[in-house]
Amino acid sequence: MTMKNPLLVPELRTMLAGGDTDALRDFCETLHPAVVAELASALSEEDAWAVLTHADLPLRAEIFSHMADDIQADIIATLHRQDIARLMTEMPPDDRADLFRRLPEDSREAVLPALAQAEREDIRRLASYEEGTAGAAMTSDYATLGPHLTAAQAIERLREIAPDRETIYYAYVVDENRRLLGFVSLKDLIVAKRDARVSDLMHRDAVSARVDDDQEDAARKIQKYDLLALPVIDGADALVGIVTYDDAIDIITQEHTEDMEKFMAIAGSHEEAMYMRTPPWVHFRNRAPWVAALAVLGLVSGFIVQSFEGLLMQFAILAAFMPMVADTGGNTGSQSATLVIRALALREIAPRDALRILFKEFQVAILLALLLGMLAFGRVVLFGGGSSMPLNYPLATIGIAIAIALGLQVVTSTLIGAVLPLAAARAKLDPAVVASPALTTAVDITGLLIYFTTAKILLGI
Repeated sequence: MTMKNPLLVPELRTMLAGGDTDALRDFCETLHPAVVAELASALSEEDAWAVLTHADLPLRAEIFSHMADDIQADIIATLHRQDIARLMTEMPPDDRADLFRRLPEDSREAVLPALAQAEREDIRRLASYEEGTAGAAMTSDYATLGPHLTAAQAIERLREIAPDRETIYYAYVVDENRRLLGFVSLKDLIVAKRDARVSDLMHRDAVSARVDDDQEDAARKIQKYDLLALPVIDGADALVGIVTYDDAIDIITQEHTEDMEKFMAIAGSHEEAMYMRTPPWVHFRNRAPWVAALAVLGLVSGFIVQSFEGLLMQFAILAAFMPMVADTGGNTGSQSATLVIRALALREIAPRDALRILFKEFQVAILLALLLGMLAFGRVVLFGGGSSMPLNYPLATIGIAIAIALGLQVVTSTLIGAVLPLAAARAKLDPAVVASPALTTAVDITGLLIYFTTAKILLGI
């Protein structure tokens, strides 16, 4: 959500305090439900619900559906069973099922008897699918047609069911066993002759997802094929729901947030929640494990520096370039890892392409090494004259040693950045979780070893 309007939120509090029913009703009815949800979310749970009660039930449910998951959960915790049941009855099926999953077990058992039989069965069915699958993300709110109908009959049927469906632009053609045969768009039906059969108008090559497919795969199909909705089928090829484009946007945003947090070594469930509403202890708990573990591993870098203490005492200039070596290695490794992780996430590459990927990254690394090596050499020769070093070592010789060490670090860091996510994917692990935290430590350790060893060999010490 975008930032709350700092002017309207105090006005809302004033309306509530003064009991201005007409103004609150006008507020709910004139603004877009998403805007109402955004502003009401800045209030306490009790005040937010007090605002929503001034909207009629369908609008109240629509506003509530636009609120963030954590805010919905906080509001629900303050409501009576009947209020929850009425709200859930009016919500879209997929939002209703998501809310049901977040309810405590005792609240679920209390709410279900208050719902109509149809809603109870729909909730149980949608909530039964594993979290993160297409089945869990789908809605049962879709339109179906029989293949024997004429275009005129199909349009009349869509007109009848339109008020109760989330979208009717696509209608899915099913047989008597609800097996998916194809789909027709509303445009297809409108431009067709009135007596044309749906079976002749439908597109038979319908792109679909299975109920147990990953939700991100389903969302990517919507993105790839520019769909408004994606049909979801079960093991018997029967149509059981659809994933709509707005849900696909939410899924991709959620997955992107999850990948970003994992890439930065942030643990936790990666649920969508606002930063300011997350307690400091939770932030600490999510960040601390990897940071502490990597800090311990970072001691290895200290041991390496300590073992080359004599070299540093002779050539103080080497210490001046240690940050450059570490930063350059980290930057090139992160670039390589980011590109590979993104390509893996988008299914552009797979672990079996490892040799081709490494060869491509090696080519890039060589070019980067030449560029950065020349920059390092120039820096040493032009500005390194004031540093402490033995008299019989020309500045150019030291510059060459540092440049070669930096070049080797660039090559190894780039390859490590590519190898780690590929190895993680091959081992069926999350590349973002494995690659990012391990990358910095691996690059630091290898970089220092390469830097000091190269310098020692080339300087003949």
